[in-house]
This record gives sequence, structure tokens and C-alpha cells, in this order.
Amino acid sequence: MDNPWLELGNAKDEDIPLFSTALLIAKDEYPDLDRVGYETRLHEYTRSLRNLLRDTDSAPAQLRCLNQFVFGELGFSGDNQDYYDPRNSYLNDVLDRRLGNPISLAVVQIELAQRLGVPLEGVSFPGHFLVRLPLDEGIVVLDPFQKGRSLDAAELRRRARTHLDTHEIDDQYLARMLEPASHRAILARILRNLKAVYAEREQWDKALRCSDRLLTLDAHQPTEYRDRGNYYRALGHLRAAREDLRRYLALMPQAEDADTVSLALSELGTRLPRLN
Repeated sequence: MDNPWLELGNAKDEDIPLFSTALLIAKDEYPDLDRVGYETRLHEYTRSLRNLLRDTDSAPAQLRCLNQFVFGELGFSGDNQDYYDPRNSYLNDVLDRRLGNPISLAVVQIELAQRLGVPLEGVSFPGHFLVRLPLDEGIVVLDPFQKGRSLDAAELRRRARTHLDTHEIDDQYLARMLEPASHRAILARILRNLKAVYAEREQWDKALRCSDRLLTLDAHQPTEYRDRGNYYRALGHLRAAREDLRRYLALMPQAEDADTVSLALSELGTRLPRLN
């Protein structure tokens, strides 16, 4: 297919391939990226792991073996030196450098686990992305950024409190935060991380690209129209900026920043459009 992004917006979540779509995100930054080569590499990792695992092992034992292979033998780790380096979000760079952020390392971990029949799932936890392994007696929660270290409920509550306004996190609230993330949600979080990095660096063209991909994945995100409109405005594409900001206001007329966006629209109306 010429443009594999076109089918993603309407695809069922179970039909969205996590690993190959994460590579598709990377292909925006690296147009010559060899996706087949990276798929082959992961297949080789899977084959090596299959030789190490035993079918009779429990799921936790298989996960321990997987983590030892990924974080021990292969040497994948979290990038503590330059956490916000965009390369930590691009899967090809993560596989080449064996460095990443929590969510990119989780994608590698999840993909390998699921190919081996280990039901590892992602968790869009506040702050760092986590993974979880459901068991009959509950769930095991792990931090890919810390080489798959398991986290107990007390530590999870401490981590959540640093990102939330409340100090009261009961068992029910914690359970909701630990619900599995869909593939669409995982990919959207990768794109939002990249968007934030590029916006901070005022690389508006790349921030715009991320916002555009987010709207392709899910068009029902009003704030993405606002953000994309602002990136268009920064790049001088005034007609596109007006369209997106107007759509944001139509979808979110009571938004807290509605007056600010309305003012920006008024200013755009007084400027000459740029020829694209």
C-alpha cells in the first residue's frame, strides 16, 4: 500500500500492529528506513528467546527469562543521560543504540513477549510508561526503563502522586491507572512525546508532523486541532491554521483557552496568507 497511514484511523485496535506502526512513525524521520530489516532483527531475537524458554515454565518465569535476554544479554537500557533525545522514541534508533525511553523499551518488550505467547501489556501510567503481566492472582507491574524491575503497590502510589493533584489513591483508583493500554493509545503516546520534544525545541515542522499523525490515528482529539493550528501559524501557513483553530473552537466552545484561541484567529484574519 502506498500510504499505510490511511487505514489506521478506521482500523480496529487489534488490527493495528504495534511494532510495525512504531517503525512507521520512525520512517517519517528516516525516509530510507529499512522496516523489513528491523522486523527481521526482532524475528531473530524471538528465535533466540524461543530456544531459551520452556513451554512448561510459568508466565512469570518466562518473563524473567525475556527480561534477562533483553536487558542483560542484549543490553537494552533507559537513556538516563539525555532522556528527551528524540532518538529514544524512534524504534530504529532504539534497536540500533539499545537505548530508549520507557515506552519505546516497552514496545520491544511487549512485542517479543506476545510473539512468544507471554501476555505482556502496556500501561499508560502517569509519568513513566509501564508494562503489566496479568496472572490468576492479580497482576505483576514492571518498569522497562529500569530493566524490567517489578513495582509494588506502595511504589506505584508514590509515583502516581508526583503527577496527580490528589494524595488519595485507593485500590480502585490504582487499578484504573493500571488498566492495559490499547495499541492506538501506545502509539499516540509515542507521538505526543515526540511532539512535546519538537515543540520545546521550536522545530515546528516536526511538531506539526506528529500532530498530523495523531489526528490520523484518532480524529476525535480537539486539542490536537488547536496544537496543529498553532504549528501551522508558526510556520506561516495561515489558511490551514485558521481552519484548525476554528475547528477546535467549534468542538470546544467552553474551553479555558477559548478566548486566547479566538484572539489568535482574529490576528490571523489581518495577516496575508502565505502561498504553500
